[in-house]
Amino acid sequence: MLIGLCGGICAGKSSIASYLIEQHQFQRIHLVRTASTPAVEKSASNARVPSTVLISADVVHTFSDVDSLLDFVTLRWKERWVTTDIWDDSVVEALLRRPFFLLVSVDAPVSVRWQRFKSRCAQNDLAAPTLEEFVLRNDEHLYTQGTGLGAVLERAQLKLLNSTTSISSLRSSLGSLNLPNEARLRPSWDQYFMQLADLAAHRSNCMKRRVGCVIVREKRVISTGYNGTPRGMTNCNDGGCPRCNNAAKGGVDLSTCLCLHAEENALLEAGRDRIGETAILYCNTCPCLTCSVKITQVGISEVVYNQGYMVDTKTAQIFAESGVRLRQFSPPREGLVDLSLGSSSSSAETRATNATSRNGDAIIAGDIGYILDSSNFVRPTT
Repeated sequence: MLIGLCGGICAGKSSIASYLIEQHQFQRIHLVRTASTPAVEKSASNARVPSTVLISADVVHTFSDVDSLLDFVTLRWKERWVTTDIWDDSVVEALLRRPFFLLVSVDAPVSVRWQRFKSRCAQNDLAAPTLEEFVLRNDEHLYTQGTGLGAVLERAQLKLLNSTTSISSLRSSLGSLNLPNEARLRPSWDQYFMQLADLAAHRSNCMKRRVGCVIVREKRVISTGYNGTPRGMTNCNDGGCPRCNNAAKGGVDLSTCLCLHAEENALLEAGRDRIGETAILYCNTCPCLTCSVKITQVGISEVVYNQGYMVDTKTAQIFAESGVRLRQFSPPREGLVDLSLGSSSSSAETRATNATSRNGDAIIAGDIGYILDSSNFVRPTT
């Protein structure tokens, strides 16, 4: 695994690299910068400001070009490597070709980074640029056409907002995020099928909620479905379902709704004969009571969902009585993550593993009491 950390000056890249080295046995590698030092990394007198982190002590290998770095890591891809030397888009383009590479961007409000940079200048007995000078230099560094780092940051699979006030709080937040999770490189089967369900949800035309579903047997997709009005009718988002286009509250007047649910569409597409007793249904939203009855009837053996719904408890009871396994799975967090929220943001990561019962076994629907009491079971939403 190779993690590349990119970001502006004083965003926290070196601090995160040091955390990975100390806590997760990563080794730091260095890619030589061929371009000149950008102005944003210099003092008011244009002297380069050294990093307060002892980077040289962490570096175990140095490379003159990205190709030699890649050749080295490719032969050792099962080990853990980290670099903060993501200099430009050409470096990213080369690294992203490898399946073991994860690009992580680190950013912070410009005023926060200026304060950090001022402290770094003071520690080196150098005069810091003014806030206005720092902002102008920062804009040049990020947005200069053709060479700006901003385009590189946008390509990151994971974007960290590091406005934390101390190294200890930063490390606490990183601990809850689980950066080295191998599923960030190659999705697990649960993650893969849940992502397909999310993709199916993007085809939904329902005005109330986007829901997607995938039915799988022996790790092969049997059918997919998303919610919306039946074939041949006007789409819900074009006015086809009066209930969904009015201000009806969740769970009210469901008998007047003309939309088929994602699970219903997937079940109709597959048919009972193709489903069989070992089929698993993945849905980005926990099935409603009506769908749970139909899922039970066709012989689905397991239901995996991501987000909760207002009738979760009833759904769990139906599955428990009929012997259908029910569990929640949430993929590792992607996109923008605010590290200042600390460990409270770790609930999705906690749910990313299979829920376990009190004796350590996977929760099955038969243990209904524990399911309804478990913190891993999403409570009804409003």
